[in-house]
Amino acid sequence: MTTTMNAIITTAYGATNVLKYKVAEKPVHGVNEILIKIHATSVTNAHTAMRTGYPLIGRLFMGLLKPKNRISGTDFAGEIVAVGSNVKKFSVGEKVFGSTDIEGGTYAEYVKVSQNGVILTIPENLTYSQATAIIDGATTAFPFLVDHAQIKKGNKILINGASGSIGTAAVQLAKYFGAEVTGVCSTKNVDLVKAMGADYVIDYTKNDFTKAGKKYDIVFDTVGKSCFKDSKKALRDNGIYMSPVLGLRMTFDMISTLRSKGKKAIFAATGLLKEEEKIKNFRVLRDLLSKGKLVSVIDRTYQLPQVAEAHRYVEKGHKKGNVVIKVTEEEND
Repeated sequence: MTTTMNAIITTAYGATNVLKYKVAEKPVHGVNEILIKIHATSVTNAHTAMRTGYPLIGRLFMGLLKPKNRISGTDFAGEIVAVGSNVKKFSVGEKVFGSTDIEGGTYAEYVKVSQNGVILTIPENLTYSQATAIIDGATTAFPFLVDHAQIKKGNKILINGASGSIGTAAVQLAKYFGAEVTGVCSTKNVDLVKAMGADYVIDYTKNDFTKAGKKYDIVFDTVGKSCFKDSKKALRDNGIYMSPVLGLRMTFDMISTLRSKGKKAIFAATGLLKEEEKIKNFRVLRDLLSKGKLVSVIDRTYQLPQVAEAHRYVEKGHKKGNVVIKVTEEEND
């Protein structure tokens, strides 16, 4: 078996030219680890932020001056090709999907992961591309909705950026939990957001939800394009504004509303959840996927050498759902 593989190597923060398609050493799995041949991975807004090193607070986990992990990418779907001697949960040949989070390593032909990591078998109704496409959006949206918003039947939620990776997952999950969902997107994505299950859709090119006069229990700003100051006009008295995008303004809003009994601003670094929490959430999501209650939306597909091009497309800010990187070309990918 060969000891090398093709991968995207990143040795500095910067523009897309720091993403280099090169030959790298294939990972060597340990006794408690699994070696996976990756069939598909993805490119998200989180990945472009990891590449640039902004916001700077992220460098506390990714490396202060340069990326500590030379191979980035966090989501994977593939086939197990080897297991360590202590591995009991998985077998060679199983099709699996999951996330390495800040450890990276999925912009490559192979990745090694712990048998106790965020990894499960792929539901039979999903291809590799469909499986990897849903991971980032769903695993980000789920803890925001369930743990922080404690969403329940009858809640009114507005999802800003409803046509993106997190947004399309959030719309479906909020509907599953019985909420009344309003999605915000551009004109061209209105039909998509309706198809995801939104009860109402606001076209932001025509209307500003912060000035519409309607009140919500939750405003989930998946893209960080609004702010607490503006959004609180659309919140009920005890409503919450949530966003996975952290900046100085969001930090100030969180601190200033921390002890408030009224409207609050909430941020959460979902990638830093305890491993057992991530796995528990992922099992719920897998169950929803297997039952068709949650589906992935794929905008574009690129090949591994085209990761830089995929990053440039994602950075334009207009993707619908997810961007997939095909690492292999097999019939059921």
